[in-house]
Amino acid sequence: MHPQHLPIAAALAGTLLLAACAGAPQAPTSAAEVGELRPGSGYLKGYLGRDELPDSLALVPPPPAKGSAAQADDDAAYRALTALQAGPRGVQAAKDANLKFPAAASHFACALGVQISEQATPNLNMLLRRTLADAGFSTYKAKDHYQRTRPFVAFDAPSCTPADEPSLRKDGSYPSGHSALGWAWALVLTQAAPDRADALLQRGRAFGQSRGVCGVHWKSDILAGRMMGAAAVARLQGNAVYQAQLTAAKVEIARQRASGHVPPAADCTAEAQALGLSSALAP
Repeated sequence: MHPQHLPIAAALAGTLLLAACAGAPQAPTSAAEVGELRPGSGYLKGYLGRDELPDSLALVPPPPAKGSAAQADDDAAYRALTALQAGPRGVQAAKDANLKFPAAASHFACALGVQISEQATPNLNMLLRRTLADAGFSTYKAKDHYQRTRPFVAFDAPSCTPADEPSLRKDGSYPSGHSALGWAWALVLTQAAPDRADALLQRGRAFGQSRGVCGVHWKSDILAGRMMGAAAVARLQGNAVYQAQLTAAKVEIARQRASGHVPPAADCTAEAQALGLSSALAP
């Protein structure tokens, strides 16, 4: 262990030990113990019950009306972002669409600066898997109410994830679930590693923007999704199991840093270059 990491790791380990001794709830790291949303889906239950989720119908305004200036802005953003599909930004956007673990664990690894896996960082991995459900489900009250048509359908154009198109056609576009969970992950990881806040928030923004590049969400979907991701994380602050898992994840991050387990430099360079192509575009 590098000497500069000793005080950090020791302090975090001490905090975790004190929490355990004080009778703090134990955060499970086993998928079997947490349970799946649907058997065989691979998606785990969140920390929040359905009645604890923020109310998206109350928190976000209606989507832009047809013929409005806001819809014209959505149309313009669609054209600008989908123009990037053919290049490396489109490749990255297709990668960002994958929410299945273990692959999804790598989405924020470069921004965080450590490798994330079920084996090396079980609490950090579980933090991401469970908040995915909380943030994603937070969008569905508005999604189901508005049933907004997705842009690739409205423009009769291909998306960057053709295999997903049949299910996306049946799922409301507003707000964006991917944007919600991407922004939630950015905020959660910022709590776990505040020194990486800028990089994590930039990655969270880009993660939602990837849905615009793919042509499966409007700009306003993405912005509303970001609102719901933040609302879900706000609700999580009062959840004892989430807080216990977050504390344990901080220890794991310190250990990973001390042992030098960082993402491959080549992968992070390629990601940064791809995301930089759209850094000046909205949203």
